[in-house]
This record gives sequence, C-alpha cells and structure tokens, in this order.
Amino acid sequence: MCVLMGNLIVHVSQKLLDAVFEGAKRLYPKETILLLRGKKSKDEICVSDLVVPPLAVYGYGFANLPFHMLPMDFSVVGTVHSHPSGNLTPSDVDINHFFGRILMIVGFPFASTHNIAVYNSKGEKLQLQVTEE
Repeated sequence: MCVLMGNLIVHVSQKLLDAVFEGAKRLYPKETILLLRGKKSKDEICVSDLVVPPLAVYGYGFANLPFHMLPMDFSVVGTVHSHPSGNLTPSDVDINHFFGRILMIVGFPFASTHNIAVYNSKGEKLQLQVTEE
C-alpha cells in the first residue's frame, strides 16, 4: 500500500476522468496512454485537457509512445495510462519512462476514484482532488 509522500496536490475534473475511464474501457484488455495538459502553480497541478499522442502503441501489458516525435508543448504536465490488472502501483518501467511532472494510473474496472493513483517522478503517491468542473 502506498502512503501519500509528495506534497503536490493534483486537481482534475470528473468530466476529464470519465473520458479517461471511457478510453481505458474501450481498449481493455490492452493498456492505453494519454498526455495530460495543465498548469502548475506552487504546490498544485491543475489538469485541464487530454491529448491523444500520435503514433502511440497500445498492447497487452504495455502502452508506449515515441516521446522524441512529440512537438514541444510546455503545457503537458504528465501522462495517464491504464493498468488492466487493476494494480495502481507504478512499475519500474513506468518510473524509468516518466514524462512530465506526474504519472496518473487508472486501474480496472475504470469506474471511480478508487481506481486512480497519481505519482511524482520518485514514485511517491500524490494527493488527487476531483472537481466538478
């Protein structure tokens, strides 16, 4: 079990989470990966949009994208990907391929905030606040 370690708070709307869940359900049992766009201020990150990465590969037990092919976009704050197993713990590969400031993992059955975890680049769990808008 992960204990909250990082002092960063991540804000995301329920509408955006529903879109992430829907995408993960559609690709299940394959993994999905998306970019998170937003803003950081002090100890908060507000995620505002999802970006479907070009040339992403969705597979059984992995999802990957060629980061070197992405256009320069300083509004990308991290990634979100699914774990069809339901395990919300980042793997060593997840940490070693960290992109941005946060890594969000959604787990099966992709239905509620109990199926989401957010981490920093050290693998420390961050606080997630879901907003109505």
